[in-house]
Amino acid sequence: MTNFEETKKQFILPKGLIYLDGNSLGPMPKNVPSEINTFLHEEWSNLLINGWNDAEWMFQPENLGNKISRIIGAEDNSVVVGETLSVRVFQALSSAIKDVGKRKIILTDSGNFPSDLYMAQGLVHLLNDQLEIRICAPEEVLDSLSDEIAVLMLTDVDYRTGRRHDISVISKIAKDNGIVTIWDLAHSAGALNLNLKEWDIDYAVGCTYKYLNAGPGSPAFIYVNPKKINEVKPSLMGWLGHQKPFEFLHKYVPGKGINRMKIGTPPVLANAALAASLKIWDTVNMSELRSKSIDLSERLISGLQKNCPNLKLASPINAEDRGSQVSFYFEHGYPAMQAIIEKGVIGDFRSPNIMRFGITPLYISKEDIDLAIEVISNVIQNSLWDRPKYKKQKFVT
Repeated sequence: MTNFEETKKQFILPKGLIYLDGNSLGPMPKNVPSEINTFLHEEWSNLLINGWNDAEWMFQPENLGNKISRIIGAEDNSVVVGETLSVRVFQALSSAIKDVGKRKIILTDSGNFPSDLYMAQGLVHLLNDQLEIRICAPEEVLDSLSDEIAVLMLTDVDYRTGRRHDISVISKIAKDNGIVTIWDLAHSAGALNLNLKEWDIDYAVGCTYKYLNAGPGSPAFIYVNPKKINEVKPSLMGWLGHQKPFEFLHKYVPGKGINRMKIGTPPVLANAALAASLKIWDTVNMSELRSKSIDLSERLISGLQKNCPNLKLASPINAEDRGSQVSFYFEHGYPAMQAIIEKGVIGDFRSPNIMRFGITPLYISKEDIDLAIEVISNVIQNSLWDRPKYKKQKFVT
């Protein structure tokens, strides 16, 4: 059984602050400095280049990938870590389109994260607009699936509202129509009880700096279904994805299994922080995490709907239909969030009028939620946001 009082002790959380923004950037685990110090003072400084072999730096992508596999319900040796999420989206999409025959349509929805759309647009442009990106409303995805669709590319949890897709149902119908599936798990990995193996999806990508708490800019991951991995022909042919990278051959030959999805040299320093954060997950049951997330989310929604009727719930009312965040519409959302942050509760804002609060049971308790309700209610009820200093918009919102 997961002891959430103990997991909370594993994080550095400033005194007097309630952190409800782990859906954007997780806090630092306490073991990160020691893990990085070990790398700096025992590995890099002493081993020098021998660290690639002796400390197994070169095998971090698959070793860390196997730890993430457990969190997302994937098979062993089906995930590798490295590069950014945008790169991984491009990699998955460019690989997927080689497996679709004469079909030309990439289907996505208006709730997809913009960067994913930009990657798709860039790829389509690169291919001289031979493909078409079709964007539907989230609720229209199922009705839009047909045998003319080549690839379905969706973000599981809407970054703005927290609305969640039913991966199992959508993926099955897509498969029945011969559609290759790509899922972005940026707001799902470490937040939801995922089962990629059972759902039989083709590709998944995700980041590690949100719910997995690996630090700003930490590396992304990619999953490929083991049933198809040896047929995948990567377009991003990185040297570490080569079957024999240290023979330095001029012609690319893809590596075996998930190793072919490696691209560049592992970011060893960043991976040290990721390795530290993933140790916490050894003690976490994902079903219990999800159950507590729902309880805390319901508590926040109930309290704010009672105290702040002018906040309109943007997230689905049904807990099973949303991820691990709660969002509200408010006309003055940006200054209100700045005032709330100054009062010691950190959430964030998404244009044009959405206030977001991440629910992360690893370090958020019922008492934290109750205090957050008090602070938010005070700001909204008393219009404390209505001051010039809160209305000056910062670059990062």
